[in-house]
Amino acid sequence: MPLTTYWLEHAWLAAHVEPGVALDVSADGRIAALRAGVETPPPGAEVLRGLTVPGLANAHSHAFHRALRSLVQVGSGTFWTWREFMYQVAQNLTPDTYFALARAVYAEMALAGVTNVGEFHYVHHAPGGAPYADPNAMGEALIEAAAAAGIRITLLDTAYLAAGFGEAPNPHQLRFSDGSADAWAERVSGLKPREHALIGAAIHSVRAVPAGQLATVARWAEERRAPLHVHLSEQTAENEACQAAHGRTPTQLLADHGVLGPRTTGVHNTHLTDVDIALLGGSATGTCMCPTTERDLADGIGPAGRLQRAGSPLSLGSDSHAVIDLLEEARAMELNERLRSHTRGHWTANALLTAATADGHAALGRPDAGRLEAGALADFTTIALDSVRTAGPLPRLGAETAVFAATAADVRHTVVAGRHIVRDGAHTLVPDVPSALSASIAAVRG
Repeated sequence: MPLTTYWLEHAWLAAHVEPGVALDVSADGRIAALRAGVETPPPGAEVLRGLTVPGLANAHSHAFHRALRSLVQVGSGTFWTWREFMYQVAQNLTPDTYFALARAVYAEMALAGVTNVGEFHYVHHAPGGAPYADPNAMGEALIEAAAAAGIRITLLDTAYLAAGFGEAPNPHQLRFSDGSADAWAERVSGLKPREHALIGAAIHSVRAVPAGQLATVARWAEERRAPLHVHLSEQTAENEACQAAHGRTPTQLLADHGVLGPRTTGVHNTHLTDVDIALLGGSATGTCMCPTTERDLADGIGPAGRLQRAGSPLSLGSDSHAVIDLLEEARAMELNERLRSHTRGHWTANALLTAATADGHAALGRPDAGRLEAGALADFTTIALDSVRTAGPLPRLGAETAVFAATAADVRHTVVAGRHIVRDGAHTLVPDVPSALSASIAAVRG
């Protein structure tokens, strides 16, 4: 017998919108069965009116960057001046303050339909670089914060060892560094997965991990069949410095040291050569685009279309959380490409939703999520089709409405492992998310 039955007024089934779908959830939190053509809710079913899609995957997050929203929009500046504000907030984090902030941020994500977050985590130690009594206290705080907010997490524990090519960490970065990739691997091996949490790895960037130590991080991930993510060619300055230090691009350097592959995801992949694109696509290395952050930091528009055609699967992330809205990330990827190319229609709404769901979850090590089908994790979200933004179009155009008109504010329900986390626009575990955000941000701004 199913644990719960949900009746979906309209369901996006990867290629089309189906009206009247009954979805049974089993006791293990997976989809037991889907039945189409169910015109009215079965007795006792939970009714989800609107368009239900698989839960959204936020494949790239720095939770503490949420404290920078609006602060870094004052006046003008560059990526590098933005980074100075980021360091100030990072210095004020403790395991307790980070738990409170991340819990609020992950609750905001749940309200936006996100059921799984890839947390690119590099604030490991106390200010000055001394380890906490539990050397993974900060990572554990993030894992517990995700549980408290009701969503899944892939903790992408990040090796961050240098300030630049041949440069020791600066004072702000000491709490990021384990000293060596071997020491990083020893520490991160103490983190254990649990039902809602997977443990992955990350290389902060080629400038932050010496070339001779890249293979250590890649080997750790390979031995555990774990996701491996890396910031890649986000800035032209990174490319120029890499060329000066190694005579090759960051992508070529990663290829030389065995980092690329189908479990690896390059984040941003903005400033690439033709050779870089061929290396990433040919190795099936993924690409995580973060359009709202990339435009906020004036990074540029990455060649997402060319990368996908070369064989690189696309996922999406909200990164610095200038906004938390995966529908906007999907929309922005298409609209950015239109602005650059002066042509329309690079991705269908179905393809963009796939990047925000199935391909995002796969990039985070959960290929069993992101689909409304029997056997998949019972993680899904419902988008209103009767708001001021979404009213009017025919329901069969629900995918187009979701991607090109809806926002995070139109999310009505979020279900994780068959349990309501957001019901009728309200979080069931964090009663007042705005207050939680305000209090936790004030605590780390100093």
